Amino acid sequence: MKRSRVSVVLLTAVAGVLAVAQAVGADNGKGKKARGEPGAVVFVQTNESTGNRIAVYDRGGDGRLTAAGTYATGGNGGTALPGTESDHLASQSSLVYDAVHRLLFAVNAGSDSVSTFSVHGDQLTLEGVVASGGQFPASIGVHDNLVYVLNSGGPGVVQGFRIAGHQLRPIPGSARALGLANSDPPFFLTSPGQVGFTPDGRQLIVTTKASTSTIDVFQVGANGRLSATAVANPSATPVPFAFTFTPAGRLAVGEAGTSDVSTYVVQADGTIADPKSQSDAQAALCWIQRVGQFYYVSNTGSNTISAFEISADGRPTLVGATGVVAMTEPGPIDFTSPPGTTFLYAETGSGTVDEFNVESDGSLIELGVVTGLPPGIEGIAST
Repeated sequence: MKRSRVSVVLLTAVAGVLAVAQAVGADNGKGKKARGEPGAVVFVQTNESTGNRIAVYDRGGDGRLTAAGTYATGGNGGTALPGTESDHLASQSSLVYDAVHRLLFAVNAGSDSVSTFSVHGDQLTLEGVVASGGQFPASIGVHDNLVYVLNSGGPGVVQGFRIAGHQLRPIPGSARALGLANSDPPFFLTSPGQVGFTPDGRQLIVTTKASTSTIDVFQVGANGRLSATAVANPSATPVPFAFTFTPAGRLAVGEAGTSDVSTYVVQADGTIADPKSQSDAQAALCWIQRVGQFYYVSNTGSNTISAFEISADGRPTLVGATGVVAMTEPGPIDFTSPPGTTFLYAETGSGTVDEFNVESDGSLIELGVVTGLPPGIEGIAST
């Protein structure tokens, strides 16, 4: 599919996102509630240009969410160009929970910064705000004590940090440019989509979407710095966006151009091999989340969620006749699924979170819809 056609599909399909939604409830004083320490929570980033916030929800045993307060990040949200798309940051992993350190990391795309919160049940403490090392930070990757932030504006820059206590400390000499030609803010279709580590932490991956339709792989040194350049691998189908990994270690990528899930072997030298692809025949498949044996994708142009299974040799197949397992509110984007559960939470750019239970056959049962969030929310994570 040619880039111009992809642009039209994505732009027209998401132009109907709701313009107005009820605002999140006001912070209560210091942003904390007099609550206990519930066992599980879900975090949603509001991404407001006038002041980014994290909305916290307690998760009940039945999977339904209850509002538990909001917390200012100390920075501003941002909006990629042209501003009418569902996904205002045009990325996956803009909000990341690190269970090892009990820290929550959030990008402030409008302020070129990253916020770090310590997590205490359903309460957050803002521990620090640091410069992101580039323009329009949109995605965060974490492995052990190492954090890399993807700045998607301008040339595209990945910047490294180390976790020191509850703080992020920049790694001198760790910034690497992707050589792109984006504006600041970037155009949503050509901005890079996600940064993340391979499961062993030895390589860092960046998807470039329609800028180059490549999957860039950096080597990660013992000092936390990256190789001077990345291996730029053409994706099997156009516009590689979000990714995850299979239990066997294969890279599974949502590719928006023809709405495919593609899997690859990431080799030690940074090349990718053995591509296997399957389309769901929907519009603008971008985000991907694994829940057990199933892989769920958001089709933002179709307002649907599709499900795949991936065989041991990496072959994606649709669940059921079509793969479509749910309809959503306008503009489905990012997901989270709390570890060890069958719950799936789907964020939409129109300002909702759809709550689902994953059934044994991969189908989804809708539990409810969280409303009251502003349009343009971006980023969702869970404990």
